[in-house]
Order: sequence, then structure tokens, then C-alpha cells
Amino acid sequence: MPRNRPYAGLPAREVALIGRLTQQRANVLKALMAVEGFVGAQALHSRMADDGSPVGLTTVYRTLNAFADAGRADVVRDDNGERLFRYRPGPDHRHYLVCTACGLSMPVDSGPVEDWVEKTARTSGFANVRHTVELAGLCPDCTQEQAPAR
Repeated sequence: MPRNRPYAGLPAREVALIGRLTQQRANVLKALMAVEGFVGAQALHSRMADDGSPVGLTTVYRTLNAFADAGRADVVRDDNGERLFRYRPGPDHRHYLVCTACGLSMPVDSGPVEDWVEKTARTSGFANVRHTVELAGLCPDCTQEQAPAR
């Protein structure tokens, strides 16, 4: 009889990032990887329950935060301050432009921001400098929907 391996189907490098791997944590990770955009912990928890994969909300929060801390999930805040997570397929830090109406997110060229942060850290003498840049607005479709009829 084969041994149950909760990490089956997950990239090994991802498994190593979230600490002790349980079936529930593996399911959270799989669910996050399946989402195309940003998702909040409560929404991911609901989606998992609807898909027949029950897991505690605390486990969802802990796993998402561990993944973000490991640099493999991007995090933005919505208008209410809730942290939204998106799987990051590689180790490179990314920035996104997020539609405040529909939630569409698209990565943007953040080279100038990253260069500025690096230069600021170097010239100031600070170490381990972190930064947060959030860009939000209306995507073209939502802009068109909200335009007054002519």
C-alpha cells in the first residue's frame, strides 16, 4: 500500500518553504497555485471548502503567511486593508497593477523601483531594506463599464 504523501504534485522547492508539511498545508499551497490572481485567506478558505477540501482558516492564514515570508507569494492590500496573496512562480520580487473593481492584476516593470531601492539602501548604509509599492486603478474594461452612456 503506497504511503500518503501530501506533497505529491507539488514542486519540491515549494514544499521546503512552508516548514512541516501536512496534508492541509499542501492543499492550501495547491489551491493558491491554482488561483490566477490575488486572493484573500478567507476567500481561499471558502473556495477550498466548496471544492471539498476542508481545512481550518488558521491553517490557511499560517500557510499563506509562511509562503509570503519565504518570498514565494506576492502580497497586496485591498481597499479594506485585507492582505491578498498571489503565488509567485519564481524567487524574483514583483509588483502588480490591480483593478479595484474586478481584481484583475498584471505584473508591471519594476526595474526603476528596484534600482532606486538598491541605490537608497547602498547610499544610506541600511541593510535588509524592504519596500512596498502598490498600484491600483481601473482596468480598461471596468473603466469602459463605468463611463457615462452617450
